[in-house]
Amino acid sequence: METATTTAAESPSEQEIQRAYLESKMREVFGDEMKRLSEDLQSALADDIVTAFLNRISLFVKIQAKKRRYTRTKRSLNP
Repeated sequence: METATTTAAESPSEQEIQRAYLESKMREVFGDEMKRLSEDLQSALADDIVTAFLNRISLFVKIQAKKRRYTRTKRSLNP
């Protein structure tokens, strides 16, 4: 009997694919600087950069959403 966990382990999720793509791009962009590091450290650094990038994007989206709510409320109070 096949479980959902087994299925998820067999095929990567869209987020995992996106993360792997971003990591490869970070390695490409910072390749010259990262060449001095071991493969393990390159992987760790690329993962850290992607994590920081995704966290920052998430924060900006939340800030933008709050700003829009405030702007709409302010406009409705002062037509």
